[in-house]
Amino acid sequence: MTAASLVSALPHYTSLRTRLWLFLVSGVVVLLLFPVEAWKVAVGGWVGLPVMVLLAVFLAALACEYVDSSMGMGYGTTLTPLLLLAGFAPLQIVPAVLLSELVTGLAAGLLHQHDGNVDFLHDPRARRTVLLLGSLSGVGALLAVWLALSVSRFWLGVLISGIVLAMGVVILATRRRQIPYRAGGIVAVGAVAAFNKGLSGGGYGPLVTAGQVVSGLPARQAVAITSLAESLTCLIGVAGYVAAGQSIYWALALPMTLGALLSVPMATHTVRQTSETTLRGLVGAVTLILGVVAGLKLVF
Repeated sequence: MTAASLVSALPHYTSLRTRLWLFLVSGVVVLLLFPVEAWKVAVGGWVGLPVMVLLAVFLAALACEYVDSSMGMGYGTTLTPLLLLAGFAPLQIVPAVLLSELVTGLAAGLLHQHDGNVDFLHDPRARRTVLLLGSLSGVGALLAVWLALSVSRFWLGVLISGIVLAMGVVILATRRRQIPYRAGGIVAVGAVAAFNKGLSGGGYGPLVTAGQVVSGLPARQAVAITSLAESLTCLIGVAGYVAAGQSIYWALALPMTLGALLSVPMATHTVRQTSETTLRGLVGAVTLILGVVAGLKLVF
């Protein structure tokens, strides 16, 4: 469960995947860092943001989505506060985050399938889990609206932080043991996670990924399933914003989605090359850290 484990799990620099990835990422960076004047004016005028801001958003999304697609959590939880600190408005951020997670979740699901981390085509349990989690999204959103009007957000935050912390502890304590699969656990965690997503716009990954592992799914499958299930949840979120007349802030959504998409091939390969015990330990540790951070936010 070390940084060296993750580094060694990355594709070798001579592999076709790595060379193509380096070419695409460096190409975007070079175009943004050293644009010809006409390109600089065109991008600034069309997108509406300075080129250096676009580069910063692109790189931040690249890093955050790598963690998300390899650990099953952390994209919105990490990126949203950074964008708020950068001065973007919540209604500019949340729809853009949801759109980028919709696109990258589908891409990650396909690449996890390709890399052998999960088999959605022949594993009925994996398909059933995705459908369960996806179908709970709408129910969770409705519950979120109802409870947000009647229950203190502080106590809801305390409850959810406590659940995340507890699951992180359980995963770390049982990372070397096989836990029997329990569909009921998936349903319970999926409902809470979808509710939390509808209430706060974040926190889906830690609950769903950790909940699947605690319910007996291998960590590799849990990470892959979370990526695909979250894309379905984000689809509902994006549709809701559009139906309510809220437009997508493309100046933020485009560089964010591009950066996030380019991280996916490296992330799914990392999952394939990381041992089950190491991956369970990493998922447990990251879940525990995010639970602590969520709790500290409530206090401070």
